[in-house]
Amino acid sequence: MKKIFTLGVSLIMLALTQTTTLKAQSDEVMIKETIMTMFNGMRKGDSTMVHSAFADKAIMQSIDKDRAGKMAVRDGGLKGFLNAVGTPHDQVWDERIEFGNILIDGPMASVWTPYEFYLGDNFSHCGVNSFQLFKGEKGWKIIYIVDTRRKEDCK
Repeated sequence: MKKIFTLGVSLIMLALTQTTTLKAQSDEVMIKETIMTMFNGMRKGDSTMVHSAFADKAIMQSIDKDRAGKMAVRDGGLKGFLNAVGTPHDQVWDERIEFGNILIDGPMASVWTPYEFYLGDNFSHCGVNSFQLFKGEKGWKIIYIVDTRRKEDCK
Protein backbone atom coordinates (compact mmCIF):
# COMPACT_ATOMS: atom_id res chain seq x y z
CA MET A 1 0.00 0.00 0.00
CA LYS A 2 2.85 2.38 0.87
CA LYS A 3 4.46 1.75 -2.55
CA ILE A 4 1.18 2.50 -4.35
CA PHE A 5 0.76 5.74 -2.36
CA THR A 6 4.36 6.79 -3.08
CA LEU A 7 3.90 5.99 -6.78
CA GLY A 8 0.65 7.99 -6.86
CA VAL A 9 2.25 11.02 -5.21
CA SER A 10 5.21 10.77 -7.61
CA LEU A 11 2.88 10.69 -10.64
CA ILE A 12 0.94 13.71 -9.36
CA MET A 13 4.17 15.66 -8.78
CA LEU A 14 5.40 14.73 -12.27
CA ALA A 15 2.11 15.86 -13.83
CA LEU A 16 2.20 19.18 -11.95
CA THR A 17 5.82 19.78 -12.95
CA GLN A 18 5.07 19.07 -16.62
CA THR A 19 1.95 21.26 -16.55
CA THR A 20 3.93 24.15 -15.02
CA THR A 21 6.72 23.67 -17.58
CA LEU A 22 4.26 23.61 -20.50
CA LYS A 23 2.48 26.74 -19.21
CA ALA A 24 5.82 28.59 -18.87
CA GLN A 25 6.79 27.52 -22.41
CA SER A 26 3.39 28.62 -23.71
CA ASP A 27 3.75 32.00 -21.97
CA GLU A 28 7.24 32.41 -23.43
CA VAL A 29 5.88 31.76 -26.93
CA MET A 30 3.06 34.28 -26.44
CA ILE A 31 5.46 36.87 -25.00
CA LYS A 32 7.77 36.48 -28.02
CA GLU A 33 4.79 36.78 -30.35
CA THR A 34 3.72 40.04 -28.67
CA ILE A 35 7.19 41.53 -29.04
CA MET A 36 7.53 40.33 -32.64
CA THR A 37 4.12 41.86 -33.45
CA MET A 38 5.60 45.21 -32.52
CA PHE A 39 8.72 44.73 -34.66
CA ASN A 40 6.83 43.25 -37.62
CA GLY A 41 4.46 46.22 -37.47
CA MET A 42 7.46 48.57 -37.51
CA ARG A 43 8.82 46.84 -40.62
CA LYS A 44 5.45 47.20 -42.35
CA GLY A 45 4.87 50.78 -41.18
CA ASP A 46 1.63 49.53 -39.59
CA SER A 47 0.91 51.57 -36.46
CA THR A 48 -2.29 49.61 -35.75
CA MET A 49 -0.31 46.38 -35.63
CA VAL A 50 2.31 47.97 -33.40
CA HIS A 51 -0.36 49.42 -31.10
CA SER A 52 -1.91 45.97 -30.62
CA ALA A 53 1.25 44.84 -28.78
CA PHE A 54 0.95 47.56 -26.13
CA ALA A 55 -1.13 48.05 -23.00
CA ASP A 56 -2.81 51.39 -22.40
CA LYS A 57 -0.47 53.94 -20.83
CA ALA A 58 2.69 52.07 -21.85
CA ILE A 59 5.95 53.85 -21.04
CA MET A 60 8.89 54.19 -23.44
CA GLN A 61 12.37 55.42 -22.58
CA SER A 62 15.83 55.43 -24.17
CA ILE A 63 19.26 55.72 -22.64
CA ASP A 64 21.56 57.58 -24.98
CA LYS A 65 24.00 60.47 -25.13
CA ASP A 66 22.40 63.88 -25.16
CA ARG A 67 23.56 66.75 -27.39
CA ALA A 68 26.31 67.59 -24.88
CA GLY A 69 27.61 63.99 -25.09
CA LYS A 70 26.45 63.01 -21.60
CA MET A 71 24.44 59.87 -20.94
CA ALA A 72 20.80 60.66 -20.27
CA VAL A 73 17.41 58.98 -20.01
CA ARG A 74 14.96 60.30 -22.60
CA ASP A 75 11.22 59.83 -22.23
CA GLY A 76 9.29 58.87 -25.32
CA GLY A 77 5.60 58.49 -25.76
CA LEU A 78 3.62 55.66 -27.29
CA LYS A 79 1.46 58.12 -29.26
CA GLY A 80 4.51 59.77 -30.85
CA PHE A 81 6.05 56.38 -31.61
CA LEU A 82 2.85 55.15 -33.27
CA ASN A 83 2.62 58.36 -35.32
CA ALA A 84 6.23 57.93 -36.47
CA VAL A 85 5.69 54.27 -37.41
CA GLY A 86 2.51 55.10 -39.33
CA THR A 87 3.95 58.09 -41.18
CA PRO A 88 5.14 56.94 -44.62
CA HIS A 89 8.91 56.68 -44.81
CA ASP A 90 11.18 55.63 -47.66
CA GLN A 91 13.16 53.00 -45.78
CA VAL A 92 12.00 49.96 -43.83
CA TRP A 93 12.59 50.21 -40.08
CA ASP A 94 14.21 46.85 -39.42
CA GLU A 95 15.08 46.11 -35.80
CA ARG A 96 16.76 42.71 -35.63
CA ILE A 97 16.60 41.23 -32.15
CA GLU A 98 17.83 38.21 -30.26
CA PHE A 99 15.77 36.97 -27.35
CA GLY A 100 17.79 36.76 -24.16
CA ASN A 101 16.35 35.94 -20.78
CA ILE A 102 12.60 35.79 -20.38
CA LEU A 103 11.59 35.93 -16.73
CA ILE A 104 7.97 35.29 -15.78
CA ASP A 105 6.19 35.67 -12.46
CA GLY A 106 2.48 35.08 -12.92
CA PRO A 107 1.08 38.03 -14.91
CA MET A 108 4.42 39.88 -15.21
CA ALA A 109 7.34 39.21 -17.54
CA SER A 110 10.71 40.79 -18.18
CA VAL A 111 12.53 40.27 -21.49
CA TRP A 112 16.05 41.26 -22.57
CA THR A 113 16.68 41.61 -26.33
CA PRO A 114 19.99 42.76 -27.82
CA TYR A 115 19.33 44.38 -31.22
CA GLU A 116 20.70 45.98 -34.35
CA PHE A 117 18.60 48.61 -36.10
CA TYR A 118 18.68 49.12 -39.87
CA LEU A 119 17.12 51.79 -42.06
CA GLY A 120 16.55 49.74 -45.16
CA ASP A 121 19.85 47.91 -45.68
CA ASN A 122 21.90 50.54 -43.82
CA PHE A 123 23.01 49.92 -40.25
CA SER A 124 21.89 52.73 -37.92
CA HIS A 125 22.63 51.70 -34.33
CA CYS A 126 22.54 48.86 -31.82
CA GLY A 127 21.79 48.30 -28.14
CA VAL A 128 19.53 46.37 -25.85
CA ASN A 129 15.78 46.54 -25.24
CA SER A 130 14.37 45.73 -21.82
CA PHE A 131 10.67 44.92 -22.00
CA GLN A 132 8.19 44.64 -19.15
CA LEU A 133 4.95 42.90 -20.04
CA PHE A 134 1.63 42.31 -18.28
CA LYS A 135 -0.75 39.41 -18.89
CA GLY A 136 -4.37 40.52 -18.67
CA GLU A 137 -7.66 39.62 -20.30
CA LYS A 138 -6.25 40.44 -23.75
CA GLY A 139 -3.07 38.37 -23.27
CA TRP A 140 0.50 39.62 -22.93
CA LYS A 141 0.94 43.36 -23.57
CA ILE A 142 4.01 45.58 -23.38
CA ILE A 143 3.76 48.05 -20.50
CA TYR A 144 7.33 49.41 -20.49
CA ILE A 145 10.32 49.52 -22.81
CA VAL A 146 13.69 51.03 -22.11
CA ASP A 147 16.52 50.71 -24.62
CA THR A 148 20.13 51.67 -25.02
CA ARG A 149 21.48 53.12 -28.28
CA ARG A 150 24.99 53.24 -29.64
CA LYS A 151 26.87 53.06 -32.91
CA GLU A 152 30.03 51.42 -31.63
CA ASP A 153 30.75 48.09 -29.89
CA CYS A 154 28.06 46.34 -31.90
CA LYS A 155 28.44 42.72 -33.01
